[in-house]
Amino acid sequence: MDEDDEFDSDFEFEEEEEEEEAELHVGDGGSGGGISLAGTSWDKEALAIAEEVSMSFGGDLKIFAFKTSKNSIIRVRIEKLSSKYGSPSMSDVEAFSTSYQARLDEASRFGTIPEGITLEVSSPGVERVIRVPEELDRFKEKPMYVKYISSDTVNDGVFKLISFDLESGTCTWGLADVKINREKSGKGRPLSKKQKEWRLQTPFESLHLVRLYPQF
Repeated sequence: MDEDDEFDSDFEFEEEEEEEEAELHVGDGGSGGGISLAGTSWDKEALAIAEEVSMSFGGDLKIFAFKTSKNSIIRVRIEKLSSKYGSPSMSDVEAFSTSYQARLDEASRFGTIPEGITLEVSSPGVERVIRVPEELDRFKEKPMYVKYISSDTVNDGVFKLISFDLESGTCTWGLADVKINREKSGKGRPLSKKQKEWRLQTPFESLHLVRLYPQF
């Protein structure tokens, strides 16, 4: 069913949070995943080496995001496919970083990568973007921040995934049991019955951004 008009204003986010969210987008080479190259002469070679290093771990450590900058910095975010939520351990990050740095040093000796490259390797982050529909099932137990288009209007909220259907290309969402939603019922109160029963159906193509919602 479509979202209840009564909830349109009730579940809006604070303006400052929307401004922060504007900094993150799918494919940004950071929490949004994907590849973002600065256009330097060594970008593609650095990416190719990173991909080779990834495969050296049996494909278990996959590149979630890769970004280069013109001031000679390479930022790589890796995810662990054998981990339910893709979170690599510190030892995984260190192992990838050590192996990749050695390969970069070797390439610099041959002149294909400049010397003095700064390498930063990390996990996807607590606000990682979720690929739709590929990763919906993987993260279905986690609260998600969802930005979607409805009637040419951008809406957002923190939801839990109720179900999704690949054939129809739609998702059904409910409100996640998180502080920002509970506070709409009053400080210290749980979700109301109406909140628990609220549902939103969205087609995949209307989902502008879906990412994990951190709980602190």
